[in-house]
Order: sequence, then C-alpha cells, then structure tokens
Amino acid sequence: MPGDLSRLLNALGLIVIDTVLALAFVDQLWFRDLPCPLCILQRAGFTAAGFGLALNLVFGPRSSHYGVIVLGAAAGAAVAARQILDHIVPGSGSYGNDIFGLHLYTLAFIAFSLMIVGSGLMLLDDRQFARTEPWSSRMNVLPLSAFVMFFVLAVGNVISTVLICGGGFCPETPAGYLILNDNLSLTMLSEAF
Repeated sequence: MPGDLSRLLNALGLIVIDTVLALAFVDQLWFRDLPCPLCILQRAGFTAAGFGLALNLVFGPRSSHYGVIVLGAAAGAAVAARQILDHIVPGSGSYGNDIFGLHLYTLAFIAFSLMIVGSGLMLLDDRQFARTEPWSSRMNVLPLSAFVMFFVLAVGNVISTVLICGGGFCPETPAGYLILNDNLSLTMLSEAF
C-alpha cells in the first residue's frame, strides 16, 4: 500500500471518529441525553483510538501508532461490552436512545471491533512504513480538517466531562451539569468535608 493511500485511509478513519464524537455531542446537547460514566469512558476510547490515527497523519504511519489505535479501541470495546451486559437481561432497562433498534453502546462496540480489525489489516502492509519524512509539511485539506476537528472534539469531551462530573466521581445517571448547578455542587462539597 503506498503511503498516500495509507494517509487517506487514516484521514477517513479519523473523520469517522470525528463523526461519532460529534453525534455524541448532538445527542447530549440537542436531545439533552447526558452521557453516563460508561458512555464517557467509551468516548475516551474513541478519543484514544483517534489519537493513534492523528499520530499517523502528523508523523507518518508507524506500528506503534496502530498499537495506540488497537489499545484505545480494545479499552472502549471492553467498556461497551460491559454496558451491553448490564442491559442484556430482559426487563433490566437500557440507557439512552437507540438507532435502528440498537443502543449507542452496542453501536460503539461494533465500531470499536471494526477499528481493531481495520488496524490489523493496515498493519499487514509494510510498504506504508517505508516513508521516512513526516507528513505534517505536506498535509492537505482532508487530513488537516480531520485533525483539527478531532482536536476540537477531544477538548470538548474533556470540558463536557468536567461539567457533568465536577471534580469527583460521575453520577450513575446524570441529571444535569454538576459544575453549573451551584446548589448541588455546594451540597456535594459540604458532604465531602
């Protein structure tokens, strides 16, 4: 696989992760469906996998970057699988909205599995690793926009998590933004001391 094709596939993969993270924000902000702690961890898994793709775009493909993708996707898949198992028993309920009859954590598990398989397939071709210069000097519009969007979404996820969870543990079923709710934050602070 030539380096340019590898670069294009990494950029497209990062755009897919950007889309997943952006849709998670749409669900959170537009539909007011705040993420649970497991959902936040799945977003972190997508961010970690996206970080590996971003490293491939900026510094060129390396097997260690694909390792970051696989580790991030494996961690996210483990969290998604746990959430699936929490709600697999009939009558146990579910968390969040569903799309095409599947809940978001099930779709996340499928996406993480596809990332692991895709990274494995990319690692099968050694020709992409022959390029020695980083691509940052030749970055065109598609990889650059994917990278910038990923950076914005990653920072947005950190801010969102701090707003939802405050400085402590995240509530099991968040009802609002802890850091913005002064009465609740003061109550939690007084209980801590």
